Amino acid sequence: MATELTEGVWHFSLRGVNAYLVFDDVPTLVDAGTPLDESRLRAELGELGMEPGDVGRVLLTHYDLDHIGTLGALAPELDATVYAGPDDAEVLTGARSPPISNHKGAFQRLVGVFTSAPNLDVEPIDDGDTIGSFKAYHTPGHTPGHVAYVSADLSVALLGDLVAGADGALEPSGWAMSYDTERVRESIDDLAARAPPFEVACMGHGTPLTAGGSEALAALARA
Repeated sequence: MATELTEGVWHFSLRGVNAYLVFDDVPTLVDAGTPLDESRLRAELGELGMEPGDVGRVLLTHYDLDHIGTLGALAPELDATVYAGPDDAEVLTGARSPPISNHKGAFQRLVGVFTSAPNLDVEPIDDGDTIGSFKAYHTPGHTPGHVAYVSADLSVALLGDLVAGADGALEPSGWAMSYDTERVRESIDDLAARAPPFEVACMGHGTPLTAGGSEALAALARA
């Protein structure tokens, strides 16, 4: 069941991963679940009176099986630009493959057969770019092209897998599913220093925070 975190920001609880729909200047889908989430994602959109074709843009926090999994199935109906960090955008479009020299990259290669997203309009975004009311912040570490998005107007941060929710607080992305945990820590520090204050923190895993989001991120950076 779709849950409204704050006005116009909806949480979709999928198969062990979160996706979101934000009614910004256009309806914005944030990440897209696993390849097995197509029917559930359609149902969540349907609860809000929407179909995939009503989505105006897609913000990807990063390239991973559980964040882009439904895009291939939805592609024929989507008339929306997909925004992603440059490194992850290249993997999404097939311009390059994840490196097998890294444990996370090797895993991405292994599951790559399930993560194709054909016929999508994918636009790489630079650090500091504005998309709707959101500003993009490059936050590499979990993946090379991981991006967080923060809207000062909505007081919402889309944090992807930079962090996870843990008992009302935040914890960093761990070694097993990160390219580089040192860069994860650096990205947490950088985002906490640069992002405007926000209440709602939307993570890829764990329970979203509906209040005190930037304070929780700052506390993690201090720790």
